[in-house]
Formats: sequence, C-alpha cells, structure tokens
Amino acid sequence: MSKVLTELLGLLSLEELDTNLFLGQSQDLGFKAVFGGQVIGQALSAAKQTLGDERHLHSFHCYFLRPGDAQKPISYLVDITRDGKSFSTRRVQAMQNGKIIYNMMASFQKDEDGFDHQDIMPDVPGPEELPSLHELQLKYKPHIPEHLHATIFAERPIEFRPVKEYDWLNPKISEPRNQVWMRAKGDLGDDQRIHRYLLGYASDYNFLPTAVHPHGKNIWSKDFQIATIDHAMWFHRSFRFDDWLLYDIDSPSASGGRGLVRGKIFDRQGRLVASTIQEGVIRQY
Repeated sequence: MSKVLTELLGLLSLEELDTNLFLGQSQDLGFKAVFGGQVIGQALSAAKQTLGDERHLHSFHCYFLRPGDAQKPISYLVDITRDGKSFSTRRVQAMQNGKIIYNMMASFQKDEDGFDHQDIMPDVPGPEELPSLHELQLKYKPHIPEHLHATIFAERPIEFRPVKEYDWLNPKISEPRNQVWMRAKGDLGDDQRIHRYLLGYASDYNFLPTAVHPHGKNIWSKDFQIATIDHAMWFHRSFRFDDWLLYDIDSPSASGGRGLVRGKIFDRQGRLVASTIQEGVIRQY
C-alpha cells in the first residue's frame, strides 16, 4: 500500500469523542478550503461506526453549507434516525468553529436478492492504454508557477487515468462529458465498507469541472468560482476499489450560476456499481 493511501485511510479513521460524536483531522490539498471528498468520506466513516457489519451503505445525500477550514479538525455528530428490519438511516452533521458546515443523510441495507438490470458500460480504451493524470499534468509543469507545484504535482492516494485529455492551461470548448479510470494505490482488504466510503471520497474528483467543458473554463480560470452545493450517491453492487473503476460523467445542464453533473461508475467486468449526481456553483465574475 502506498504511503499516501495509508495516510488517507488514517484520515478517514475517526477519533470517538463521545457517544455518536467523532473527530476527524483535515488535510490541506492546497485549496485552503477542505476538499469535499474528505468530508464525505469522514461522515460515512462516522456513520458506519454506529452500525453492525451486516448493513452496507447503499445511498447518501449531502449538502455543503459552508467551506471547511483545511487547517482545523472537524467534528461529526451522528443521529441514529432509524433501524428497521432491512434498512438503517443515519443523519450526520459536520461542525467547525461552532457552525454546521455539512449535512448528510445516509441509508444502509442488509444484503438482499432481487430484480437485476443496468445500463451498458461505454466502450472506451482500457486503463493500460492511457497515461495517468499525473503524467499528463507534468507536460504543463514548465508553464505553471512554481508556488503551485506542491499542490498540483503532489502524489495522490487515488490514481486517475482520463480517457479525454483536457488542456487545463488553455481549455478549449468541448462536449460536457468526462470519463476517467480510477483506483486506490494499494490493497484495501475485504471490508466492503472501506471500499464504499473511499469511493465516496473519490467521487468528488473530476466531477463538477465537467460542467465547464462546454464553456472553455477550468478551476484555474481567472475571476472564476466553482464549488459543490450538494452531492448524492447510490451503491448498486459490491466492488473493489483497489481494482480499476470507470467514472463516466456527463453534464446535462448549466444555468443560473449552477452546473449539474451525473456519473455512472463501472467495474472492469462492466457491472454498474454506483451512480452519482452533483450540483455546484460555476460563476464567472
């Protein structure tokens, strides 16, 4: 397991302060505000500590209410909303500086048999045929200010291999679609809960920026703001995130200073393992 993945799993492992109250440390990725995926992963980690091993996460819906401070820890309060025969529901509030910065409702279910159908996985090149995102970024290194190198070129615990190469220095107008292979950099073991909350963490990468592809912008564009408002995710089938998963993203709409993105996540066997949807602020000042 890579050092950065070990550090991420440690970041998502929370300290129990009191009954249903947990503390998570923050990681500064160079954006001042806490990365949204970190808060998602930690909130899911907090929720799972109030449940037995037989119930697995099948969906969560969350709102980002305030930007988190990447220099300070975050408290997570879990409300045991309901435990039924098949489903359990948890509400998680994330707090910093005495204010709620994030709300999440998550639902967990016992394994059950039932009807089975799914969308077909798109036909794209396999991950072995594609360069990594890090390799693509290195092409732009001579043109990027040195003070940004530590942020942009830092090793990540998740490896990404985009199908579509996007010029982040001089973005061109392109269709609102993005497809990225991704996997954790190491063996995650057999606990399906870890695979799910780590995929929840990774689901915020490469997502909302897809909504600005038709407008020739990126997260580094001048006088431009991009930030997540809400995020939802559904888990359909078990999977391993230490093997490659394809994140198939599209943006059906942008209006009113907001962009909407949708994602389907497939494993290498073509099974649809999860679906996501997110809306966020995209503003040009």
